Amino acid sequence: MALIDHKEHLSCTRCGQCRHFVGSWTRSCPSGTKYISEPYYSSGRAWLAEVLVEGRAEMDRKMAGSIYSCAMCRACTEMCPMEYQNHAMDVVEALREEAIEAGVVPPTVRDFLKNVHTSGNPWKEPQDARGDWAEGTGIRLYEAGDDFLYYVGCVGSYDERSQVNARTVGALLLRAGCSFGILGNQEVCDGNEVKHLGEMGLFEHLVKEQSRIFGERGVRKVVTLSPHAFHTMKNDYPAHGVDVEVMHYTHLLRDLIEAGKLDVSKGLEARVTFHDPCYLGRWNQEYDVPRQILSALPGIELVEMERNRETSFCCGGGGGNFATDLLAGREGPACLRVREAEETGATILAVACPICTKMLSDALKTEGLEETIRLADISEIVLEACP
Repeated sequence: MALIDHKEHLSCTRCGQCRHFVGSWTRSCPSGTKYISEPYYSSGRAWLAEVLVEGRAEMDRKMAGSIYSCAMCRACTEMCPMEYQNHAMDVVEALREEAIEAGVVPPTVRDFLKNVHTSGNPWKEPQDARGDWAEGTGIRLYEAGDDFLYYVGCVGSYDERSQVNARTVGALLLRAGCSFGILGNQEVCDGNEVKHLGEMGLFEHLVKEQSRIFGERGVRKVVTLSPHAFHTMKNDYPAHGVDVEVMHYTHLLRDLIEAGKLDVSKGLEARVTFHDPCYLGRWNQEYDVPRQILSALPGIELVEMERNRETSFCCGGGGGNFATDLLAGREGPACLRVREAEETGATILAVACPICTKMLSDALKTEGLEETIRLADISEIVLEACP
């Protein structure tokens, strides 16, 4: 039983702090906000884990539904005053392992994992099309001796809106004269969502394949489009013997602008609010770099949403929800987030994650806000600021 390894971390005082931001009655948990029911909050999942370990209940489909609604955003870890805060996500992963063992995972989660296993991506798209986003861009395949590998990931490779992000980052790297390449149709899913959905065997297989590819091509440095890939390659891969330096693309853009290799003197007259990606922010404590980039662009007025940095509200796409849709709908986190962005009076909602792009782009359409506030990846804003 996977939960046995976390038995000492299951204590929860039921204080309810994981439901709200400190000093505010604004809800912090995406799934709890949507479903407003105890099993959908971190405290409720701690209780579910406790009764499972004690043998007072067995994993079933209803229980699995609440467990898989978690977006793995770590908002609860920011709010929790107890030791449990450091292990909440581990417990959710372990609960999901139990659900997989019991064969009670929601159908969309089952399909997500099956598609990654058989086709290498959550949508069962052909592997041969994985590098099609780069056609006509001038971006070439990685060669030994390149400074770094540009890793795009599943969403950037296959989602139409996020492909724009992938191409724009690539265009900036070419403009700056960077020595880099991509894996194209040989790229492998990074496995972050697979791990967080509880399928450890498949995750280990993906990491092993990634390690083989990196080793054969002599990859030593990776720049990722997605914070999700950045997180797992930086924090999970080393335990599996993968030794590469990993950066998120915003780190590189910041450095290129500061070094004068990207001329942004044209600037852009716009009022911008930035949505913190959970896997760049709460998972890796990086809040400043995206704001440093935006602040370096002439004409940009940066305004903050009420919930920002460590108290940012998740778009709802983490934990595979960008494909499983367990948090969809007008009362889901993505729609709530774009309404919050609109309240700032910003003309641009800036993002730095292809999953956030996918979730918030759809939410703007649902809310009818496409003409009011424009969604733009930071790379797109930077490119607009270049002469």
